Amino acid sequence: MNARRHPATPARPSAVLTVLALVLLTLGAPLTGGAAAAEGPTAKVSKAEAGTGGTVTVTGAHWRPRALLTLLICGQNMIGGTNSCANGDGRAVTAGKDGTFTKKLPVSEPPKPCPCVIHIATVTGEAAAADVPFKVAGHPVAPLPKERTGGERLSVLSARLDGSSGLLTWFGAPPRRQLVVTVGNLGSTPARDPVFEVGSSHGVFAPSWEEQRWRGTIQPGKKAQVKLGVELSAGAHGDYLVSLRYGHKLLVEQPWAVGRPWGVTLFWVLLCVVVSATVFRIGMAVVDKVRPRTARTAPPPPPLPPSPPPSGPAAADGAPPALPWFTPDTAPGARPHHQISAPTEEIRPTPKGTT
Repeated sequence: MNARRHPATPARPSAVLTVLALVLLTLGAPLTGGAAAAEGPTAKVSKAEAGTGGTVTVTGAHWRPRALLTLLICGQNMIGGTNSCANGDGRAVTAGKDGTFTKKLPVSEPPKPCPCVIHIATVTGEAAAADVPFKVAGHPVAPLPKERTGGERLSVLSARLDGSSGLLTWFGAPPRRQLVVTVGNLGSTPARDPVFEVGSSHGVFAPSWEEQRWRGTIQPGKKAQVKLGVELSAGAHGDYLVSLRYGHKLLVEQPWAVGRPWGVTLFWVLLCVVVSATVFRIGMAVVDKVRPRTARTAPPPPPLPPSPPPSGPAAADGAPPALPWFTPDTAPGARPHHQISAPTEEIRPTPKGTT
């Protein structure tokens, strides 16, 4: 029996090798995915230097399909954010289905000195950006400002929109919500009274940002709940996107479906009905005043109902019929009836003296 067991021992190294191969394959998958993830959006320019008034062609790849992008020329390597960019001469482009684009950008001087970059960034959706070094001929060059090392680094752990629409919103009042986010400080220094930027966008339009200061301190490694107000314009409706950023870094985006203010539509319908009825009554009054007057005659009296045919003996003489409780001779309005008797002979006396 022992001789039968010994041949089975060489199978153990092969089993170990199989397990090691599976482990290596498992570890190799994240490494490959990480390499693919590291290959983010890229961009390049047709020429590295150009003067004011010229143009430069910018091409990009690996961008999100159908993403709306902005192209800006910025000074100081865009350390100060978009405030150091020539925003008035920027351009917008939409990436294709394959994530590529090509766009001509006019060369203009940024408000900050060089070194300059061409900054490409997404407008909506997941934040993505890329910078390409570029030199604006004739534009001054200055050393870069010293960046602060360490510091606070805020990150959003959860986010939601609180609030509901009231009756006034149904009639066109500005919709309001409260953006409630749980913010954690991943840095090494506390964040005291941080200033956030809250923006709202509709469709393909860029968000309009508004600075809001949160009063409080977030210690390193701690988290806090931050509540910021969001308000849209009067009569706004449709699908909106509420964005939050800190230090020009997009932290979170929250969708917001705003209902249509049907009260405004009902008001206009009622107003049209009332105006139409008023105009109609005024028109009828004017017509009644303008039309000629005609002589008005009294209407003839209604005809009397026919009387029943007379009956009885009084009908022969044309007398009114006798009432049932009166005799023909005593009926009211009856003519006196004289009884006709037989004629009598008048006896005249014989005159005297005659024979």
